[in-house]
Amino acid sequence: MATAGVLLALSVPSTAVAAEGDAVIDLYDVNDFHGRIAQSLNTPPRDGDAAGAAVLAGALDRLRGADRSTSAFVSAGDNIGASTFESFIQEDQPTIDVLNAMDLSVSAIGNHELDKGAADLRDRVIGPTDARNAEWDYVSANIVDTATGQPAFQPYSIRTISGERVGFIGATVDLEGLVSPDGIAGLAMADITDSVNRYATQLTDRDESNGEADVLVLLVHDGAETAAAADLDGDSAFARAVHEVSPKVSAILSGHTHQTYVHSVVPKGGTVPRPVIQTGSYGFNLGHVQLTVGADGTTRATKAENLRLVDGTYAPDAGVAATVNTAVQRAEVLGAVELGTVDADLRRAVQSNGSENRGGESTLGNFVAEVQRSATEDRQGAQIAFMNPGGLRADIESGSVTYKEAAVVQPFANTLVVLDLTGAQIKQALEQQWRPGANRPFLKLGASEGFAYTYDPQAATGSHVTAMTLDGTPIDAATTYKVTVNSFLAAGGDDFTAFAGAAAKQDSGQVDLEAQVAYFQANRAVTVAADQRAVGVRTTPTPAGGFQPGDQVSIALTSLVFSNAPGQPTTVQVSAGDDVLASAPINAAVVDTTDEQGTATLQFTVPEPAETGSQPTARAAATTDEPLVVTAGATRIVLPVTIPVAAVVDPTDPGTPVPGGGDGTGTGTGSTGTGAGAGAGANGTGTAGTVGSSAAGGNRSDALAFTGADIAAPAAVAGLLLLAGITALVVARRKRARRQVEVQAD
Repeated sequence: MATAGVLLALSVPSTAVAAEGDAVIDLYDVNDFHGRIAQSLNTPPRDGDAAGAAVLAGALDRLRGADRSTSAFVSAGDNIGASTFESFIQEDQPTIDVLNAMDLSVSAIGNHELDKGAADLRDRVIGPTDARNAEWDYVSANIVDTATGQPAFQPYSIRTISGERVGFIGATVDLEGLVSPDGIAGLAMADITDSVNRYATQLTDRDESNGEADVLVLLVHDGAETAAAADLDGDSAFARAVHEVSPKVSAILSGHTHQTYVHSVVPKGGTVPRPVIQTGSYGFNLGHVQLTVGADGTTRATKAENLRLVDGTYAPDAGVAATVNTAVQRAEVLGAVELGTVDADLRRAVQSNGSENRGGESTLGNFVAEVQRSATEDRQGAQIAFMNPGGLRADIESGSVTYKEAAVVQPFANTLVVLDLTGAQIKQALEQQWRPGANRPFLKLGASEGFAYTYDPQAATGSHVTAMTLDGTPIDAATTYKVTVNSFLAAGGDDFTAFAGAAAKQDSGQVDLEAQVAYFQANRAVTVAADQRAVGVRTTPTPAGGFQPGDQVSIALTSLVFSNAPGQPTTVQVSAGDDVLASAPINAAVVDTTDEQGTATLQFTVPEPAETGSQPTARAAATTDEPLVVTAGATRIVLPVTIPVAAVVDPTDPGTPVPGGGDGTGTGTGSTGTGAGAGAGANGTGTAGTVGSSAAGGNRSDALAFTGADIAAPAAVAGLLLLAGITALVVARRKRARRQVEVQAD
């Protein structure tokens, strides 16, 4: 059973004082540093902040003192990779340099050490024996060469500390899905527990001649999913290691999951509790484990704690600070290199006073979501992606885009994580955008291309979202989808807890900036998408039996435009079949804190059946029940509401006169329009009343049937949507289909 320790404080028995003949070993450790060499702090500091390499070095200077023979600085892996710009752009060499300066002794191999492949780690990062780059030992006992069955890297490292030979055994999380298969071809992953126990026995067997150890410590790049002690009692590979790794191992220093914990666990077959520690990430904390070796050779942990580095307690080391400054200046030069171009500004949403509005849909948020979906599509099968607005820290102007401009948009260097989410969980995540009473009552998630949804802005909490579609097909509540988010959201950041509840999570190993760089390299000239991925809709309730000629219909719309983007549509229209029924101007006034800018109300009267000559055509032969389609610029919404519309003789022939057609300037009493010539208006220049024979006259050259889009609306799907009382966003051209659907009013 795992026992929770007190985070950031002593968590294992400390009453024992070193007796004469005892040796005291102080271990200081980090995990998941990820190249955070520059300081990045919020006020007040919060998890995910970086104290910076200079402060980390200053803390080690103060804690270890001048005599470093009694202590060691070690790591549980991911020192490099998923780094911020100043390190990333220089292939993490600045991070290697500062860790060398801090006298890092040993590190586990993390998955990000293998981002560029095993050869890069071996030949460049570590370097040849006679010309080492990383001056510390990289260890992993369970990354195996498939040809020999032996460890592909050094499995352990022995260092003398306080006169004791300390064996640091390394282990690495299963790399499948975390790194490129090509980069680790010829390698396999052995079981962590079995591999560690093999070397624990070897290193403490006095009959072995390979160099025995007096004390054993496990550096494992794997960890618990949360800080809860209960996570150590599960069935994960890490939980098994915590309990079943030999009691000869006196401490477990973990990583990978970016959690902050200090636990105490008595291993299977042992009697002495050992600390299990993780420091969070990015150098926010420095781990400290103190081991005391008695005169009889027994080892016990006398201290285990996380020391906070972001509160100003430790002064920065001047030498490391100079190295960081040089790296930052070099990054500025490299950052001026062009990645590609965009044809329009990519901007965040704004409030009415011009300040940032994290509650508004933005071209930048949608673009980044699509970049991340694209980056994880081939290997992880991503279908949808979402981006949190707080992760966007700068806009991108139209024209040339440089490395630096791309980097400052997303400065946190989060990795991309692909989640298995059901349609119901996706809806739950979208509902969590609304947060009444909070300082920010709405947080708008950017959404990738092909995904869209409608919502009722006046609905009760938890009931806003009325429909979701993927490439025009309704999202099914029970179906599982591959959804990409950044590692911040994957952990439930910004209270999007639905993402944290995913049935499975796969870290792609790609940092968000790397994904954006790759996107520009593949699409040098990027066209900014102008469609809204979310629109508010409230319609007149459908009467029993459906709408009939003469019925009045009203459609209230919100979120039709971006608050901060050029070329926004100024009008919106609704059509059914080939007939434009109404149009209205869009009120583009910005609405603070939410996404409701771009409002309009469309009103029309359901038209009478068409006439042929002087004889009315029979209803069954002359009309089809067509869905209402709302169009505003690049945004199209298909509502699950049908009305009877006059049949067209040949809608594929632009030269065929249409019954009721005119010159677009009729005087009928239908809803207000802009008709002229070819008949773009709903009813010529008429005013409210019955839409008659002059609606959408002429050859209908601008009607939906000729847009080249393809809106799929088979009868079964339409029936399902209507019975559910939802709406759907699509960007495809309709295919005519007769439907008989009865709808209950909401």
